[in-house]
Amino acid sequence: MRRRGLTVLLGALFTALLSIGVLRVPIPYVVLGPGPTVNTLGTTDGKEVIQVSGRETSTSAGQLRLTTVGVQPTVRLRGAIAGWFSDDEAVVPRELVYPPGESTEQVEQRNAEDFKASQTSAETAALRELGFPVQVVIKTVAGDGPAAGALKAGDLITSVDGQPVPVASKVTELVRTKPAGTALSVGYTRDGVQATATVTSQEQDGRPRIGVEIDQQQPHPFTLGIDLGDIGGPSAGLMFALGIVDKLTPADLTGGQVIAGTGTIDDEGTVGPIGGIAQKLVGAKRAGAKVFLVPADNCAEAVRNPQPDLPLLRVGSLDEAMTALETLRAGGQPTRC
Repeated sequence: MRRRGLTVLLGALFTALLSIGVLRVPIPYVVLGPGPTVNTLGTTDGKEVIQVSGRETSTSAGQLRLTTVGVQPTVRLRGAIAGWFSDDEAVVPRELVYPPGESTEQVEQRNAEDFKASQTSAETAALRELGFPVQVVIKTVAGDGPAAGALKAGDLITSVDGQPVPVASKVTELVRTKPAGTALSVGYTRDGVQATATVTSQEQDGRPRIGVEIDQQQPHPFTLGIDLGDIGGPSAGLMFALGIVDKLTPADLTGGQVIAGTGTIDDEGTVGPIGGIAQKLVGAKRAGAKVFLVPADNCAEAVRNPQPDLPLLRVGSLDEAMTALETLRAGGQPTRC
Protein backbone atom coordinates (compact mmCIF):
# COMPACT_ATOMS: atom_id res chain seq x y z
CA MET A 1 0.00 0.00 0.00
CA ARG A 2 2.85 2.33 0.82
CA ARG A 3 4.47 1.69 -2.57
CA ARG A 4 1.16 2.28 -4.35
CA GLY A 5 0.56 5.52 -2.45
CA LEU A 6 4.06 6.72 -3.25
CA THR A 7 3.49 5.97 -6.94
CA VAL A 8 0.27 8.01 -6.96
CA LEU A 9 1.97 10.88 -5.16
CA LEU A 10 4.93 10.92 -7.57
CA GLY A 11 2.57 10.72 -10.54
CA ALA A 12 0.57 13.69 -9.30
CA LEU A 13 3.76 15.66 -8.67
CA PHE A 14 5.10 14.84 -12.14
CA THR A 15 1.78 15.90 -13.73
CA ALA A 16 1.81 19.18 -11.80
CA LEU A 17 5.38 19.93 -12.84
CA LEU A 18 4.56 19.08 -16.46
CA SER A 19 1.53 21.37 -16.35
CA ILE A 20 3.61 24.23 -14.98
CA GLY A 21 6.13 23.72 -17.77
CA VAL A 22 3.45 23.69 -20.45
CA LEU A 23 1.92 26.86 -19.07
CA ARG A 24 5.28 28.62 -19.36
CA VAL A 25 6.12 27.57 -22.93
CA PRO A 26 5.50 30.31 -25.56
CA ILE A 27 2.75 29.48 -28.05
CA PRO A 28 2.20 30.80 -31.62
CA TYR A 29 -0.39 33.39 -30.67
CA VAL A 30 -0.44 37.06 -29.69
CA VAL A 31 -2.81 38.89 -27.40
CA LEU A 32 -4.42 42.11 -28.62
CA GLY A 33 -5.62 44.60 -26.04
CA PRO A 34 -6.64 48.24 -25.76
CA GLY A 35 -3.69 50.52 -26.48
CA PRO A 36 -3.13 54.15 -25.49
CA THR A 37 -5.23 56.94 -26.97
CA VAL A 38 -3.83 60.34 -27.95
CA ASN A 39 -5.57 63.69 -28.27
CA THR A 40 -4.44 65.00 -31.66
CA LEU A 41 -5.34 68.52 -30.50
CA GLY A 42 -3.14 68.23 -27.43
CA THR A 43 0.48 67.68 -26.52
CA THR A 44 2.78 64.76 -25.77
CA ASP A 45 6.10 65.11 -23.96
CA GLY A 46 5.55 68.86 -23.86
CA LYS A 47 5.17 69.19 -27.65
CA GLU A 48 2.03 69.80 -29.69
CA VAL A 49 1.02 66.73 -31.67
CA ILE A 50 -0.03 68.88 -34.65
CA GLN A 51 2.40 71.74 -35.13
CA VAL A 52 1.58 74.84 -37.20
CA SER A 53 3.70 77.93 -37.72
CA GLY A 54 3.02 80.95 -39.90
CA ARG A 55 -0.74 80.85 -39.34
CA GLU A 56 -3.02 81.46 -36.38
CA THR A 57 -4.59 78.35 -34.89
CA SER A 58 -7.74 77.87 -32.86
CA THR A 59 -8.29 76.16 -29.50
CA SER A 60 -10.93 73.51 -28.93
CA ALA A 61 -12.86 72.80 -25.77
CA GLY A 62 -12.96 69.07 -26.46
CA GLN A 63 -10.62 66.38 -27.75
CA LEU A 64 -10.06 64.35 -30.92
CA ARG A 65 -8.48 61.12 -29.76
CA LEU A 66 -6.82 58.56 -32.01
CA THR A 67 -7.00 55.00 -30.71
CA THR A 68 -4.50 52.15 -30.84
CA VAL A 69 -4.18 48.43 -30.19
CA GLY A 70 -1.62 47.02 -27.78
CA VAL A 71 0.12 43.81 -28.90
CA GLN A 72 1.59 41.26 -26.49
CA PRO A 73 4.04 39.52 -28.85
CA THR A 74 5.18 36.68 -26.58
CA VAL A 75 2.30 34.67 -25.17
CA ARG A 76 2.31 31.63 -22.92
CA LEU A 77 -0.60 29.28 -22.45
CA ARG A 78 -1.64 30.87 -19.17
CA GLY A 79 -1.78 34.33 -20.80
CA ALA A 80 -3.67 32.97 -23.79
CA ILE A 81 -6.27 31.34 -21.53
CA ALA A 82 -6.72 34.64 -19.69
CA GLY A 83 -7.08 36.45 -23.01
CA TRP A 84 -9.69 34.00 -24.28
CA PHE A 85 -11.84 34.66 -21.23
CA SER A 86 -11.30 38.45 -21.31
CA ASP A 87 -13.95 40.80 -22.67
CA ASP A 88 -11.30 43.38 -23.59
CA GLU A 89 -8.66 41.23 -25.28
CA ALA A 90 -8.39 38.97 -28.31
CA VAL A 91 -6.08 36.02 -28.91
CA VAL A 92 -5.11 35.64 -32.58
CA PRO A 93 -2.58 33.52 -34.49
CA ARG A 94 0.85 35.12 -34.44
CA GLU A 95 1.19 35.12 -38.24
CA LEU A 96 -1.68 37.61 -38.52
CA VAL A 97 0.51 40.23 -36.84
CA TYR A 98 4.00 38.90 -37.55
CA PRO A 99 3.98 37.21 -40.99
CA PRO A 100 6.25 34.18 -41.38
CA GLY A 101 9.71 35.14 -42.57
CA GLU A 102 9.55 38.61 -41.03
CA SER A 103 11.22 39.54 -37.77
CA THR A 104 9.57 41.62 -35.08
CA GLU A 105 11.93 44.46 -36.02
CA GLN A 106 10.87 44.29 -39.68
CA VAL A 107 7.18 44.42 -38.74
CA GLU A 108 7.79 47.38 -36.44
CA GLN A 109 9.73 49.16 -39.19
CA ARG A 110 6.87 48.65 -41.66
CA ASN A 111 4.36 49.89 -39.10
CA ALA A 112 6.48 53.00 -38.55
CA GLU A 113 6.57 53.64 -42.31
CA ASP A 114 2.79 53.16 -42.55
CA PHE A 115 2.33 55.59 -39.68
CA LYS A 116 4.46 58.21 -41.42
CA ALA A 117 2.56 57.72 -44.67
CA SER A 118 -0.73 58.14 -42.81
CA GLN A 119 0.47 61.49 -41.48
CA THR A 120 1.37 62.67 -44.99
CA SER A 121 -2.00 61.61 -46.42
CA ALA A 122 -3.80 63.23 -43.47
CA GLU A 123 -2.03 66.52 -44.18
CA THR A 124 -2.86 66.30 -47.90
CA ALA A 125 -6.53 65.47 -47.31
CA ALA A 126 -6.95 68.16 -44.64
CA LEU A 127 -5.27 70.87 -46.74
CA ARG A 128 -7.48 69.98 -49.72
CA GLU A 129 -10.49 70.33 -47.41
CA LEU A 130 -9.19 73.77 -46.43
CA GLY A 131 -8.91 74.92 -50.04
CA PHE A 132 -5.28 74.16 -50.86
CA PRO A 133 -5.43 71.94 -53.97
CA VAL A 134 -2.78 69.43 -54.96
CA GLN A 135 -0.66 70.20 -58.01
CA VAL A 136 0.44 67.20 -60.05
CA VAL A 137 3.77 68.25 -61.56
CA ILE A 138 5.81 66.48 -64.23
CA LYS A 139 9.35 65.98 -62.91
CA THR A 140 10.87 64.31 -65.95
CA VAL A 141 9.84 63.14 -69.41
CA ALA A 142 11.53 60.07 -70.89
CA GLY A 143 13.36 61.11 -74.06
CA ASP A 144 12.21 57.99 -75.91
CA GLY A 145 8.81 57.71 -74.21
CA PRO A 146 5.27 58.37 -75.45
CA ALA A 147 5.08 61.89 -73.96
CA ALA A 148 8.39 63.12 -75.47
CA GLY A 149 7.77 66.31 -77.44
CA ALA A 150 4.23 66.66 -76.10
CA LEU A 151 4.80 67.27 -72.39
CA LYS A 152 7.66 68.95 -70.51
CA ALA A 153 9.11 68.92 -67.01
CA GLY A 154 7.26 71.51 -64.96
CA ASP A 155 3.90 71.01 -66.66
CA LEU A 156 0.94 70.67 -64.29
CA ILE A 157 -1.25 67.73 -65.29
CA THR A 158 -4.90 68.63 -64.76
CA SER A 159 -6.82 65.81 -66.48
CA VAL A 160 -6.59 62.52 -68.36
CA ASP A 161 -9.29 61.84 -70.96
CA GLY A 162 -11.42 64.56 -69.41
CA GLN A 163 -11.19 63.12 -65.90
CA PRO A 164 -9.70 65.53 -63.31
CA VAL A 165 -6.57 64.47 -61.42
CA PRO A 166 -6.88 65.86 -57.87
CA VAL A 167 -3.86 63.83 -56.70
CA ALA A 168 -0.85 62.24 -58.38
CA SER A 169 -2.06 58.66 -57.96
CA LYS A 170 -5.09 59.48 -60.12
CA VAL A 171 -2.88 59.94 -63.18
CA THR A 172 -1.50 56.42 -62.86
CA GLU A 173 -4.98 55.04 -62.20
CA LEU A 174 -6.50 56.67 -65.29
CA VAL A 175 -3.64 55.64 -67.57
CA ARG A 176 -3.95 52.03 -66.44
CA THR A 177 -7.71 51.84 -66.96
CA LYS A 178 -7.08 51.77 -70.73
CA PRO A 179 -4.96 49.15 -72.55
CA ALA A 180 -1.49 50.03 -73.81
CA GLY A 181 -1.68 51.67 -77.23
CA THR A 182 -4.61 53.91 -76.28
CA ALA A 183 -4.42 57.56 -77.37
CA LEU A 184 -5.01 59.59 -74.20
CA SER A 185 -5.97 63.25 -74.01
CA VAL A 186 -3.79 64.81 -71.29
CA GLY A 187 -4.80 68.23 -70.00
CA TYR A 188 -1.99 70.36 -68.60
CA THR A 189 -0.99 73.89 -67.65
CA ARG A 190 2.33 75.37 -68.79
CA ASP A 191 3.44 78.86 -67.78
CA GLY A 192 -0.13 79.62 -66.74
CA VAL A 193 -1.62 78.58 -70.09
CA GLN A 194 -3.93 75.57 -70.30
CA ALA A 195 -3.51 73.12 -73.16
CA THR A 196 -4.15 69.50 -74.17
CA ALA A 197 -1.77 66.92 -75.60
CA THR A 198 -2.50 63.52 -77.13
CA VAL A 199 -0.22 60.81 -75.76
CA THR A 200 -0.41 57.16 -76.80
CA SER A 201 0.45 54.85 -73.91
CA GLN A 202 2.98 52.07 -74.25
CA GLU A 203 3.43 48.85 -72.32
CA GLN A 204 6.36 48.83 -69.92
CA ASP A 205 6.94 46.25 -67.21
CA GLY A 206 3.60 44.73 -68.15
CA ARG A 207 1.62 47.96 -67.61
CA PRO A 208 0.53 50.87 -69.78
CA ARG A 209 2.62 54.01 -69.20
CA ILE A 210 3.04 57.44 -70.80
CA GLY A 211 6.71 57.95 -69.98
CA VAL A 212 6.60 60.70 -67.35
CA GLU A 213 7.69 60.89 -63.74
CA ILE A 214 5.29 62.93 -61.64
CA ASP A 215 5.45 64.69 -58.30
CA GLN A 216 2.76 66.03 -55.99
CA GLN A 217 2.91 69.52 -54.52
CA GLN A 218 0.48 71.44 -52.35
CA PRO A 219 1.56 75.06 -51.84
CA HIS A 220 0.33 76.72 -48.63
CA PRO A 221 1.64 79.82 -46.82
CA PHE A 222 2.45 78.13 -43.51
CA THR A 223 4.30 75.09 -42.21
CA LEU A 224 2.51 72.04 -40.91
CA GLY A 225 3.82 68.93 -39.21
CA ILE A 226 2.88 66.05 -36.92
CA ASP A 227 5.13 64.99 -34.05
CA LEU A 228 4.15 61.73 -32.41
CA GLY A 229 6.37 58.71 -31.82
CA ASP A 230 5.97 55.19 -30.43
CA ILE A 231 2.85 54.49 -32.50
CA GLY A 232 2.73 52.46 -35.69
CA GLY A 233 0.37 51.57 -38.50
CA PRO A 234 -1.86 53.65 -40.77
CA SER A 235 -5.07 53.79 -38.71
CA ALA A 236 -4.55 57.26 -37.18
CA GLY A 237 -5.02 59.05 -40.51
CA LEU A 238 -8.63 60.14 -40.02
CA MET A 239 -8.07 61.61 -36.56
CA PHE A 240 -4.94 63.45 -37.70
CA ALA A 241 -6.86 64.98 -40.62
CA LEU A 242 -9.70 66.10 -38.36
CA GLY A 243 -7.19 67.55 -35.91
CA ILE A 244 -5.53 69.61 -38.65
CA VAL A 245 -8.84 70.98 -39.88
CA ASP A 246 -9.93 71.78 -36.32
CA LYS A 247 -6.73 73.69 -35.53
CA LEU A 248 -6.78 75.68 -38.78
CA THR A 249 -10.45 76.74 -38.71
CA PRO A 250 -12.42 78.77 -36.14
CA ALA A 251 -15.07 76.07 -35.65
CA ASP A 252 -14.62 73.62 -32.80
CA LEU A 253 -15.30 70.24 -34.41
CA THR A 254 -15.52 68.57 -31.00
CA GLY A 255 -18.41 70.61 -29.66
CA GLY A 256 -16.60 70.43 -26.31
CA GLN A 257 -16.78 66.63 -26.16
CA VAL A 258 -14.20 63.86 -26.24
CA ILE A 259 -14.45 62.38 -29.74
CA ALA A 260 -12.53 59.19 -30.48
CA GLY A 261 -12.12 57.34 -33.72
CA THR A 262 -9.97 55.41 -36.13
CA GLY A 263 -9.50 54.86 -39.84
CA THR A 264 -6.93 55.08 -42.58
CA ILE A 265 -7.14 58.02 -44.97
CA ASP A 266 -5.84 58.59 -48.47
CA ASP A 267 -4.89 61.81 -50.26
CA GLU A 268 -8.47 62.27 -51.50
CA GLY A 269 -9.93 61.93 -48.00
CA THR A 270 -11.38 58.43 -48.33
CA VAL A 271 -11.52 56.62 -44.98
CA GLY A 272 -10.50 52.96 -45.02
CA PRO A 273 -10.88 49.99 -42.65
CA ILE A 274 -8.52 49.07 -39.82
CA GLY A 275 -7.87 46.17 -37.45
CA GLY A 276 -8.57 45.80 -33.76
CA ILE A 277 -11.79 47.82 -33.68
CA ALA A 278 -13.06 45.97 -30.58
CA GLN A 279 -9.94 46.83 -28.57
CA LYS A 280 -9.99 50.44 -29.80
CA LEU A 281 -13.56 50.86 -28.60
CA VAL A 282 -12.51 49.71 -25.13
CA GLY A 283 -9.61 52.18 -25.13
CA ALA A 284 -11.89 55.00 -26.24
CA LYS A 285 -14.41 54.26 -23.51
CA ARG A 286 -11.66 54.26 -20.89
CA ALA A 287 -10.47 57.64 -22.20
CA GLY A 288 -13.90 59.15 -21.62
CA ALA A 289 -15.02 59.31 -25.26
CA LYS A 290 -18.66 60.21 -25.85
CA VAL A 291 -18.69 59.31 -29.57
CA PHE A 292 -16.64 56.98 -31.76
CA LEU A 293 -16.02 57.50 -35.48
CA VAL A 294 -16.00 54.13 -37.24
CA PRO A 295 -14.83 53.44 -40.82
CA ALA A 296 -17.84 52.24 -42.83
CA ASP A 297 -16.20 48.87 -43.54
CA ASN A 298 -15.70 48.25 -39.79
CA CYS A 299 -19.26 49.04 -38.75
CA ALA A 300 -20.50 45.45 -38.61
CA GLU A 301 -17.63 44.38 -36.34
CA ALA A 302 -18.02 47.47 -34.16
CA VAL A 303 -21.72 46.77 -33.67
CA ARG A 304 -20.84 43.24 -32.51
CA ASN A 305 -18.46 44.68 -29.89
CA PRO A 306 -20.29 47.71 -28.43
CA GLN A 307 -19.28 49.70 -25.40
CA PRO A 308 -22.01 51.07 -23.10
CA ASP A 309 -23.14 54.61 -23.96
CA LEU A 310 -20.60 55.00 -26.79
CA PRO A 311 -22.47 55.82 -30.03
CA LEU A 312 -20.85 54.54 -33.23
CA LEU A 313 -20.88 57.03 -36.11
CA ARG A 314 -20.33 55.63 -39.60
CA VAL A 315 -17.84 57.55 -41.78
CA GLY A 316 -16.52 56.82 -45.26
CA SER A 317 -14.60 60.02 -45.89
CA LEU A 318 -13.20 63.12 -44.22
CA ASP A 319 -16.22 65.08 -45.48
CA GLU A 320 -18.59 62.56 -43.90
CA ALA A 321 -16.72 62.70 -40.60
CA MET A 322 -16.92 66.49 -40.51
CA THR A 323 -20.61 66.40 -41.43
CA ALA A 324 -21.28 63.87 -38.67
CA LEU A 325 -19.59 66.08 -36.08
CA GLU A 326 -21.39 69.16 -37.34
CA THR A 327 -24.73 67.35 -37.08
CA LEU A 328 -23.85 66.23 -33.57
CA ARG A 329 -22.99 69.76 -32.49
CA ALA A 330 -26.29 70.99 -33.87
CA GLY A 331 -28.19 68.44 -31.78
CA GLY A 332 -29.07 66.21 -34.73
CA GLN A 333 -28.60 62.49 -35.27
CA PRO A 334 -25.60 61.59 -37.46
CA THR A 335 -25.59 58.35 -39.42
CA ARG A 336 -24.79 55.48 -37.09
CA CYS A 337 -23.39 52.01 -37.72
